[in-house]
Formats: sequence, C-alpha cells, structure tokens
Amino acid sequence: MAPSMSSAILYEYPFNERIRTYLRLEQLFRRLTLLVPRDHPLDHHHALLTIFEVMDVAARADLKSDVLKDIDKQKAVLNQYRGNPAISEAALDEVVAQLDTCFADLNDATGKTGHSLTDNDWLMGIRSRVGIPGGTCEFDLPAYHAWQHQSADSRRADVQRWASTLAPLTRAVHLLLKLLRDAGVPQKVMAAQGQFVQTLPQGRTFQLLRLKIDPHLGLVPEISGNRLMVSVRLMRQGTDDRLHATTDEAQFDMTLCA
Repeated sequence: MAPSMSSAILYEYPFNERIRTYLRLEQLFRRLTLLVPRDHPLDHHHALLTIFEVMDVAARADLKSDVLKDIDKQKAVLNQYRGNPAISEAALDEVVAQLDTCFADLNDATGKTGHSLTDNDWLMGIRSRVGIPGGTCEFDLPAYHAWQHQSADSRRADVQRWASTLAPLTRAVHLLLKLLRDAGVPQKVMAAQGQFVQTLPQGRTFQLLRLKIDPHLGLVPEISGNRLMVSVRLMRQGTDDRLHATTDEAQFDMTLCA
C-alpha cells in the first residue's frame, strides 16, 4: 500500500554541503519556534542552547555569501518564466519580491548571524558553560539561575529579542528550501529485495532528495548519492536495537529537487 501524504515519514538527503547546512539551520529554527512561546524555564534554557547552536552553524565564513548568491540564482531562474502564459505574473512577482526582501534584510545585517549577541557578556558566559556537563548549575551561573526564576513573560521577551537577531537568515533559508522543494516532482518507486538504485540524468545538478515511506512498514531508508546516481537501502531495527538490511519489497515516494 502506498503511504498517504499525511502519515508518511519524510526523509531528506542533501547532495552538497551547502544544502546540508541549510537543513541543519532549518531544524534549529523550527525547534526555536516551538520552544520560545512556552512558559517553563527549561524550555527557555533549551531555546538559548538552540540560539547558540545556530550561531555555531552560522559561524562558517562563507555562509552569508552562499545564501545571498542562492537568492540571486533563484531570482534569475524565476525571471526566465516571465512571459510564459502558463505562469501567473502576479504569483511570480510575489515570490521575487520575497526574495528581494530576504536579500536586503540579510545583506543589511552586520557581520555573521548572531554576531551582535557576542557583545552580551552575560549570554556569552552561559554559552561558555553549556558544553560542560551540568555546567549551568546555580553555583556556576547565579545570575542565570536568578533569570530562570523570573516570570515566563519576562523570560520569553528576552529570548524573543535575542532570537530576532537570527530572523534575516531564518527567513532566507526557509524561502530557499521551499523553492527548492517545490521544484521537485514526486514519483512512486519500488525497492526490490530491499534495494533501490537510480542513475541520475546527465546535465542536471540535483541538490536534494526527498523520500516518503509508510511508517507501518517498519523500514528505515539508508540513502546515499552523488551527481551520477542515488541508492536507497531499506533497513529494519532488530531486537538488538541495531539496524539490519532487509530483503523486503516496498514502495515509497521519491522526489529529486534540482
């Protein structure tokens, strides 16, 4: 039975380091979106840790440049569709305007994402301790312990203010990944004897593979790929908690995004 769109588990496999970084950032941004509105001090503690993780990922020297270049590339691709009767000019203008806004906001941001937070000695003191097991105890960071006892509204306002420094990169990455995903066309494929291999067409550079599989099958796909081919090996978790290759025949949805 084919997996339904609502219940299938989605796996994404990036074909290059740039998309891998975008996916990692997206995961962190989603986590932050879930944690900030909550009330418990532990949720806001993990929200801070997530901000620090974003800063670590964004510390790569060429990340901002890569994002700006990708925005320009997407604009160039979209503008090629102008005059095509099958494409709505209004919809095209709307997406291009979103790209322009993302470009301007990110380009105007000074330094690397989260750079302004490095001037906050209180935050950086917490950041320096989070890598130590139990390093944020009250005897290590009494001021942080006191902050955690403030009202939920007060803590939330602080975390939202700090997280807002990540907003330009957040919006840009979300939009670029949405456009990349929308460019792919899903296809139903069959793995025979637990294996699926497909040669990729020449002349196209794919950046992302998306795979949806029915969770009721109890299978875990191990994906590998390069510019020439993709391979999916289906695994099943055994009673020893390890993954073992299976020879089951299974159908799943696969989308290649260029």
